[in-house]
Amino acid sequence: MSLSPPAESPARASASPSSTTSASAQSIRYTLPDLVCFAHLHWDFVWQRPQHLLSRFAQQGRVFYVEEAFYHADDLIEPHMEVKERHNGVKVLVVHLPDRLRHQEKESEQIQEAVLSDFFQENNINQYIFWYYTPMALGKSRSFTPQLTVYDCMDELAAFKFAPPMLREREQELFGKADLVFTGGHTLYEAKSQQHADAHPFPSSIDKDHFGQARQEMPEPADQAGIAYPRVGFFGVVDERLDIELLRQLADAHPEWQFVIIGPVVKIDPAILPRQQNVHYLGSKDYQELPAYLRGWDVATLLFADNESTKFISPTKTPEYLAAGRPVVSTPIRDVVRPYGELNLVQIAATADEFGQAIGKALTQTQDADWRQRTDDYLATISWDLTWEQMVALMQQKLTANTSPSRSASGA
Repeated sequence: MSLSPPAESPARASASPSSTTSASAQSIRYTLPDLVCFAHLHWDFVWQRPQHLLSRFAQQGRVFYVEEAFYHADDLIEPHMEVKERHNGVKVLVVHLPDRLRHQEKESEQIQEAVLSDFFQENNINQYIFWYYTPMALGKSRSFTPQLTVYDCMDELAAFKFAPPMLREREQELFGKADLVFTGGHTLYEAKSQQHADAHPFPSSIDKDHFGQARQEMPEPADQAGIAYPRVGFFGVVDERLDIELLRQLADAHPEWQFVIIGPVVKIDPAILPRQQNVHYLGSKDYQELPAYLRGWDVATLLFADNESTKFISPTKTPEYLAAGRPVVSTPIRDVVRPYGELNLVQIAATADEFGQAIGKALTQTQDADWRQRTDDYLATISWDLTWEQMVALMQQKLTANTSPSRSASGA
């Protein structure tokens, strides 16, 4: 998971792709209807799977990214749509609602649906694909008739802290509506393929050119420059998935190592985080800055806890760390063990003692030419462009099948 989105003005975003979307996304031509995405993640919060994929779709057609509604602190505001232009011309849509609707879920969803319907009419959105990241969005989108419905299940959201009680029920409804289900990893695919006949695994991928910058000379970020070596780093959202106790034990056992933690703290009390002198919290960073921070690390880590929220994750940061040339140590997350642990590209450690030993080994791993070559050979087989192209091919096939004369004649 990458952190903040590329800093770029709306005008530039719509004019030309940046390095985060390669020439491949421009060279592949296809015909798809408008794409309307319903998401639980704010576009401007962290730069990860939705941004990588939808910014590529936006290079070839209209993309509308529907965020969760914004509730004002008073009841005077009239419901309305805010439109923000972002990367490659993606239109981010936010419905603004009065405070009185905050706890009136059914009425709120009805009004959001009406505002969205008006927006569709005003912008001639007549033929469209619905792309869901959250089943909860069904409440504001049931009355629409998309030509294709895709559920890109990037996480097991029902296992996350503060998940809505009806999320599992809504997900079953979405399985009934979806033409295609994509999953963010193989473990998640094994679970969701039992619930939908046309599911496909698309694990976290990589923008190799972007993170490969960390292998070149780069200026040291000012807030990291004063931290001593060796440095052991982690970037990502700091929430219930982070193994706080593991970090605490490592910091206590190895005061000679400096632990650099990059990312926003959400859903947990910052007061519970380890505060030893060798633990450094640098906060959120722009996506474009991450290679410079990675270059200054000796080892990168996946400090994930063993709990319900991590059972199905497929961390995007695994290939990002490797593309930056950093040795990686991870807790036994299944989608890291397979394939990275099995290929001996990433060291897997379950306890604080094992993790410390693995970091010690990793500190010399950059000198291992065989590890470097095997890592690069594997990274050459994955990319966000390839993921995007394979998704497009499946969507085109499904659209063709949905509109075929035989299907129409049969009433399917």
